[in-house]
Order: sequence, then C-alpha cells, then structure tokens
Amino acid sequence: MRISVSVDPQAPGEPTTRRRALAVFARCTIAGLAGHLAVPGALRAQPRARTPRIGILSSASASTPGLILPALRDGLREAGHIDGQTIVFEVRHAEVRPERLPALAADLVRLNVDVIVTTGDAEVRAARAATAAIPIVMAVSGDPVRAGYVESLARPGGNVTGLSFLSPDLSAKLLELLKEAVPTVSRVAVLWNAANPVKALDYQDAERAARSLHLHLRSVEVRRTEDFDGAFAAIARDRPHALVVLVDEFVNQHPKLIGDFVTSRGLPAIAADRRHSAAGVLLSYGPSLPALARRAAGYVDRILKGEKPANLPVEQPTTFDLVVNLRTAQALGITLPPGILGRADEVIR
Repeated sequence: MRISVSVDPQAPGEPTTRRRALAVFARCTIAGLAGHLAVPGALRAQPRARTPRIGILSSASASTPGLILPALRDGLREAGHIDGQTIVFEVRHAEVRPERLPALAADLVRLNVDVIVTTGDAEVRAARAATAAIPIVMAVSGDPVRAGYVESLARPGGNVTGLSFLSPDLSAKLLELLKEAVPTVSRVAVLWNAANPVKALDYQDAERAARSLHLHLRSVEVRRTEDFDGAFAAIARDRPHALVVLVDEFVNQHPKLIGDFVTSRGLPAIAADRRHSAAGVLLSYGPSLPALARRAAGYVDRILKGEKPANLPVEQPTTFDLVVNLRTAQALGITLPPGILGRADEVIR
C-alpha cells in the first residue's frame, strides 16, 4: 500500500504558520499509518513458543512400563502440564536391557529435552554420563550421596535432584521384619543386581545388620535376566531358611519369576516393592513408587518454571507400606505374629 501526502510550501496565499502545520501533520500521519500497518507483520514474525520436552529414561519394557511413568504423568497433569499440549514426553525404554541405557540417554541429550526423569540408579548413572547441563530428576534412587550423584541431600550442587529410596536403612529393616515374622531363620540368601553399584552398598548394609540379628547371609547375584536360573539353582543347593530381595528397577521387572520360585521352594521371602508380595513373596516393605513419582513431578514443574536442580533438596520418603501375603503364609505353614499383621497396610488373603 502506497501513501502519498503532498504539501506545496509555495501555495499562494497560504500563511507560513499554516503551511508548516500541514507539513508536520503530513509527516505524523505517514509515520502513524506506516507504524499501524507494520504491526500485523511484526506479530506474524514472532516465533511460536517451544513446547517443553520431558525425557523419561527407564530400564523397563514399553509393554510393562511399571508404576512410575503413569504416576508421573498424573502428577504433572495435576500441576497443569498436559502431555501433547503443554509438554511433550520423550520416553525411552531399555526393554530390561540396562546396557542400552547409555545410548538412550545420549538420544535424549541430542533431542535437547528440558528435563530427564530417571526411574532407577542405572538410569541416573547413564543420564549423568550423557549430560552435565540438562536437569536430571530422580524419581527413585538408592543413596544418591554415597553413589556420588549429589554433593548432599540438602544441596545437590549439580544438575541432579529428586527422590531417594532410603536404601541403607531399608536393608536393615527388611532383615528385622523377616526375623520378626519367622524367628527361627538364621541362614538367609540375599538376591541383588550386582551390575548396580548402589546395591553393593545395600548388601554391605545388610551384612552389618545381619551381625546384630545373628543371621548368616549368602550373596546371590544377578546382572541379566538370563542369570536368574543360575541364581535360583544356587539358592536351591544352599537351602537357606529365607530370602531377601534387594530391589532396583531391573529386579522389579521380574516379580513373578521370583514369586514363582519362592512359592515352589516353600521359601519365606521379603522384598522392598509390593509387586513382589502380590506375586507370592511373603512380605514387602518399602515406600510407594507411585507416591515418589508424583513427588518427582513437582521437581519437574519447578525446574520448568526456572528453578535450578542444584538448589532443590533431595527428598526422602516419610511413609513406608508393609504388605503381607497371608495366602503365602498359610501355604508355608507360618503363623505370623500379631504385631506384623497389626502393622500391615495391606493383607493379601
């Protein structure tokens, strides 16, 4: 659009003052119209706001994603973040093959996601190795200080924060509950993922607790799904009185495998995840993973709003659930003490 305003400064009979006023008016009109016409184009040139992307790194299978991802989605929805609208999830499943985690973490870094949420210790290690810049939120971790993920619980100091599973105290508590439920036990097998350095720390804590409880432990290690058959054969040969399962994201993919084994062997067992008691293990005691995941959603929300993970203290669970499988107790011929049943948050009958 072309605008032309002409003022003849030599028009006969025009007073000088009036000619000057018309010239000023013409210049102002042209500038005002030009500015008005330019605004829509400027608005059209504004870039669209980028939708934040949340990377999820998990050892689980996509077909059985576990308890954390659905609860995380729920927690973010409650905070006003809707998948596909206000945020986008980039989910990477290792399909129960932890060796795939480093490549999956690197893929999330290449996508330049805004936050990476991890669902276990192996995932934290893979994400930390892939980036020191992108914030990492631990939905679940063992002992992040002893594992070196953070400087302290109060001030993480790097790009990692989130939730701790309180592993050190938990190992001792599992043994205490097992001894209370079955006072005659003295030889106990401990099944754990030896590919997870945090579980090695947990086993050391269990050894210390075992001495005060007069229990003798036998370490039974797995690293891959294929190792379970050999582990079960070793337990059968050793004939312990009971089994403790030190859980992590990898072990938690196999509750039925473990439940079927202890049921077939008539072996009282305890784990820190309720999925194992639902699968036939006598007892489970530990924090709720869905509750931890919902709290992890709060970290993601705060980071998206500009807070730094270095300044967000690592939280610890404050409540733990005790689940008793009474069917298993009856099948094993075990009469559980009233104190155990009275404290149970859930009894499977």
